[in-house]
Amino acid sequence: MTAKVFIDGEAGTTGLQIRDRLRGRDDIALVSVAAEHRKDAQARARAFAEADVAILCLPDAAAVEAVALAGTCRIIDASTAHRVAPGWVYGMPELPGQAELIAGADRVANVGCYATGSIALIRPLRDAGLIGADDALTLTGTSGYTGGGKALIAEYDAGTAPAYFLYATGQDHKHIPEIMEYGRLSRHPAFQPAVGNYAQGMIVQLHLHRDALAGRPDKAAVEQVFRAFYAGAQFIEVEAAPARLDPRALNGSNRMQIAVHGSDAAGVLSVTATLDNLGKGASGAAVQNLNLMIGADEAAGL
Repeated sequence: MTAKVFIDGEAGTTGLQIRDRLRGRDDIALVSVAAEHRKDAQARARAFAEADVAILCLPDAAAVEAVALAGTCRIIDASTAHRVAPGWVYGMPELPGQAELIAGADRVANVGCYATGSIALIRPLRDAGLIGADDALTLTGTSGYTGGGKALIAEYDAGTAPAYFLYATGQDHKHIPEIMEYGRLSRHPAFQPAVGNYAQGMIVQLHLHRDALAGRPDKAAVEQVFRAFYAGAQFIEVEAAPARLDPRALNGSNRMQIAVHGSDAAGVLSVTATLDNLGKGASGAAVQNLNLMIGADEAAGL
């Protein structure tokens, strides 16, 4: 059976990548609105009515408005607007029981890019009891400039942006609420993201002291926690810690690589998640969620 899919915001960075991943699939028929009518509410409402599933690639406020237009059409929202909202299923299939919830959902909130890496590092340790909900956690990360959207891309294209910069230094990054909700945290983690002078790809780091972990596990034991948690995951691999990490290593894919770094003797560990911020952190995750919702192979188009 062919599923009809409408990408509302298909001309943006994420929308274009989703369209590329779906184009050519014989189980998907794309529903489109002519370029001159993309802001026409009536034209969009007709597209929602025709589609089985719509993927929203819009700013938060526009996504909220789109849901009101969508009627009974099933939705995957790639914005931040609904990630912790009641009635929405969080679109991270690798969390326990989440794939089944996504498959039966009418409203799915696609996971954020930094949240993908952060939750992937925190949740296994929480579920294993190595860290508590109220523990003081520190996350850092670096992403390519495409994560900042059209305005930041334009700065780099014009050569006016710095080679590297920190942002969200007020501890107000928009992904913090979902990291806390689905990382099962009650305490706000310290989180410092940065942007590098490259287009896409990201690394997220969780910094840990062994004596702050329950039972003082060594590096090998911590690595085993991650291997066990992701044993059945198609797109997340736990690898031996490499000497160097390239944030661009998985660009163009829906994969994530996790590694445990550090020193047992020093008592300091760092767990890293490497992924494509536009792939596993955006368009790839949306297609993975779509596949679950329409009963397709979870890896189709990925």
